[in-house]
Parts: sequence; structure tokens; C-alpha cells
Amino acid sequence: MNIVVIDSQGGGIGRQVVASLKSAFPDIRITAIGTNVQATSAMLKAGADQGATGENPVIVACRSADVIIGPIGIVIADSMVGEISPAMAKAIGQSRAKRILIPINHCDNIVVGVNDLSLSRLIHEVIERIRGIVE
Repeated sequence: MNIVVIDSQGGGIGRQVVASLKSAFPDIRITAIGTNVQATSAMLKAGADQGATGENPVIVACRSADVIIGPIGIVIADSMVGEISPAMAKAIGQSRAKRILIPINHCDNIVVGVNDLSLSRLIHEVIERIRGIVE
């Protein structure tokens, strides 16, 4: 299984997702794609198997991903303080991968009907969804 974790800004969400995935599934292969070097570095330090930075790596990684995980802003052009380009959002949205989007309600994007849970609870739910896919 090819899991791609995409994050921006400081990579804090991606870091926690990668660390939790590696803890729950030590043999799973994770590719970390950051919109900037800080985000990529944070995810690599958390245990991602490989990483890259920028728009083209997002586009390329989405072609072969089985699962894409990241904050909901990764599918919204110009979100995350402008770090998600229209080409990135399009590649993620058009990928054949299953997308697990974390509903972080900030940066001008609010998802109604979704409880405002803590990040640790949201990541726990990501792990449970991956468990369902793996098993």
C-alpha cells in the first residue's frame, strides 16, 4: 500500500499523522509531501520513508497513491495561506486514491456538520480508517 501524507506550513499535522501511522503499522510505506521544506522535514523526522517538497512532487505522488491523507485544505486551491496551488488541489482531487481528509476548521474553510474535535482525536480516526483499509 502506498500512503501519501501531504501537509503545509510547519507540517505539524502531517508529523503527527506519520508518527501515528508508523506506530500502528510499522511496515507500511509512507511518502511525505510538504508544500515547503519545514513540512517535509517534520514528516521525515516522524518516520516517513521518503519525502519531497513542492507542487510537482504532489502531482507525481498522487498518480501512484493508494491513500492520500492530509488536512481538508489540500483539496482547496489557494488554501492553507496560499500554499495549495490550483494544480495541487486538482491532482489530489483527481487522484484514484482514497482520500482521508482531516477537517481542520480554520484558514477560512469551515466544514459544517463536523464536530470540532482535537487533533489527537482526529488522528486517531485516521488510524482507524487506515486499519479498515489494511484489514
